[in-house]
Amino acid sequence: MEIPQFLKEKIEKEYGLEILNKIETGLIEEKPVTLRVNTIKSNAEKVKIELEKNNIEYEIVEWNKSAFIIKNVKEDEIRKLDIYNNGEIYLQSLSSMIPAIIIDPKERENILDMTAAPGGKTSQMAAIANNKVFLTACEKNKIRLDRLQYNMQKQGVKNINIMQEDSRKLSNYFSFDKILLDAPCSGSGTENVFNSNFTEELIKRSCKTQEELLIKALSILKHGGEMVYSTCSILKEENEEILNKVLKKFKAQIVPIQIPKEIPVLPTSIDGVATICPTKLYEGFFVAKILLA
Repeated sequence: MEIPQFLKEKIEKEYGLEILNKIETGLIEEKPVTLRVNTIKSNAEKVKIELEKNNIEYEIVEWNKSAFIIKNVKEDEIRKLDIYNNGEIYLQSLSSMIPAIIIDPKERENILDMTAAPGGKTSQMAAIANNKVFLTACEKNKIRLDRLQYNMQKQGVKNINIMQEDSRKLSNYFSFDKILLDAPCSGSGTENVFNSNFTEELIKRSCKTQEELLIKALSILKHGGEMVYSTCSILKEENEEILNKVLKKFKAQIVPIQIPKEIPVLPTSIDGVATICPTKLYEGFFVAKILLA
């Protein structure tokens, strides 16, 4: 597997040769299966018992006691388990569990998930808030929407309004306490870099979409409300540069986030945001918390 030359050049320009080598190694390394306990339906102790009964070795993640790293089997084996088919667990990368934790959903808050499918972060927010948060989940693609609806039902998520809608076209009459924008991106922090569709044009298209979505998010976020902007990209043009461009158009500011010390991070050009370095355990990822004054 080879990272495209243009991407190597971008990463080296942004981070230097030493970090490029580290990122390249992290992208190539095969990740173990990771999963999250769906606390709407189950708990960590029950999941431990089921895994042990099936001779599946695991490690619990230090910063998230609902997250498990699977040591000795692939996804196919996990999908055979009753706890998977009953919706008691959800297969999810560790990096993608971070945004829902950062947004910290509370009971009775109105929260928008702007690009929700397949629903991992949506159901995680419901679980964190004891299934008592009011969620609006948007997905413009019908096939992905069907998957989102299926997953929400399987995970037992209540109080959710699922809309087949491009979030950029939402009416400005909407108003939300919090918004999660896990923006469509190039996937430069993931194995997507090895696909033929990973091009400079994809990065440009992603930046345009990200900017439009972030402008819409800040237009329908309540004053005093918070949002999380995240991508699975490590490129500054999809992350810090989008924030710098859009935030100055609004009375909005970065709320510094604390990332657990076990999570590997890259240097950032904005204080208080986090870019996660791809490693054997983590996908490359970006997350920022924003307050609208």
